[in-house]
Amino acid sequence: MRRWSLAGQMLVLQLLVVAVTATGGAVLALLQAHELLQEEAGATARAVAVSVATSPDVLEALGERDPTVRLQPYAQRARAATGVDFITIMKPDGTRYTHPNEAEIGKRFLGHIEPALRGETFTETYTGTLGASKRAVTPVMADGRVRALVSAGITIDRISARLRGQLAWGGLIVALALGLGAAGTWLVTARLRRQTHGLGPVELGRIHDHHDAVLHAVREGLLLIGRDGTLTLCNDAARLLLGLPADAEGRHVRELGLREVPAAGEERIHLAGDRVLAVNSTASRLGTVVTVRDHTELQALTGQLDAERGFAESLRSAAHEAANRLHTVITLVELGRTEQAVALGTAELRAAQALTDRVVGAVREPVLAALLLGKSAEAAERGSELVISQDSELDDLGLDPRELVTIVGNLIDNAIDAAGRVEVHLSACERHVLIRVSDNGPGLTGTEAFERGWTTKGDGRGLGLALVGQAVRRLGGTIEVDGSTFTVRLPKP
Repeated sequence: MRRWSLAGQMLVLQLLVVAVTATGGAVLALLQAHELLQEEAGATARAVAVSVATSPDVLEALGERDPTVRLQPYAQRARAATGVDFITIMKPDGTRYTHPNEAEIGKRFLGHIEPALRGETFTETYTGTLGASKRAVTPVMADGRVRALVSAGITIDRISARLRGQLAWGGLIVALALGLGAAGTWLVTARLRRQTHGLGPVELGRIHDHHDAVLHAVREGLLLIGRDGTLTLCNDAARLLLGLPADAEGRHVRELGLREVPAAGEERIHLAGDRVLAVNSTASRLGTVVTVRDHTELQALTGQLDAERGFAESLRSAAHEAANRLHTVITLVELGRTEQAVALGTAELRAAQALTDRVVGAVREPVLAALLLGKSAEAAERGSELVISQDSELDDLGLDPRELVTIVGNLIDNAIDAAGRVEVHLSACERHVLIRVSDNGPGLTGTEAFERGWTTKGDGRGLGLALVGQAVRRLGGTIEVDGSTFTVRLPKP
């Protein structure tokens, strides 16, 4: 049977169970019926015997010279009327007055009579002249003494005949039960065959082992969400990346904080604690299959690449402006206006050096200083103004430069997009580092700006401030928003 499908094995096993149950129930019912029939026969025989023993006609006949003359017809009529197989009236010594077979009259009664001689009525199963029978023996009392004995009984063959009649009905019931059980088993097996695709236990066990091994081995998070929003499956990677509890399966996704499940074929960025996750979804007949990938390192590298790209753009802008001014100086020289050429070149060098000196003098964190210089050039090219506050002063305190680039760079980008003038303040006290970026734009209120997807710039934006909030949390700091002013406080290393 190992090669049979699981549905086939279940069919055979269930048929065996139904057959054994139905047969066993039928046998128990027949045994109980046989016992009940014997009890009924004994009670009937007892009632008939007592009724005959208390009849006045019997007492009168016993006083005659030959009681058999009256008692034999009486006993036969009573036997026919009550349905018993024999009624025997006898002397106290067991000599018969009556018997269904008249040849047995005058002979000794075959059975026990001792309890009846003591005035008791009792029943027994005994084999007499008519075969085995269920009989009752009772005394005929007159003037306080036993005048005669009466025995009435039903043969076992007759009881068995009644049982055989019930056996036919029992067999029909058993056959009907087997038929219904087989039909129900077949329906259950057909459904099971559809659900298991006709696979056997070995194949199903192998599939389960493969499924379990693959599910827990992949590094990507895997979720299966039902059509009603219930999480039906998640692997170890998904629990780790999303911070799901051990009892996550079977709960609604909203209870687990997964409010934004992307539509089929869509990819979204999801922030979970200090992780940046890429979430994809695919529709299936079981619901929605969601995969989760950790893009934290990739996002950090992307941030660095954006910073480098910003530096390159700043250098390009500076080179472009320098080329324009250099052409202007050369043209002035060619036109013979040497004094104007020298004045223009000197002013340009003085302005560039002043900006560099201002930034480098105030910010001695090299990566942050380079970022501010690049952003200044970028702001100028975009028609904005980036100003470093006069009281800014920040040494190299050992803060993670990648986190600083993420925080300051995104705050400046957000401010440049929103306004024309941006002011940056950087300082440190005994306990924390202060970063403040403000602009002359309309500003905003609340901390919803640091949630994934919040934006006032249209679809596809809204990740920068969320990354700022994430970086601040990673460094153990706080961020406050007051209109168009963002204030970040980071604990000193």
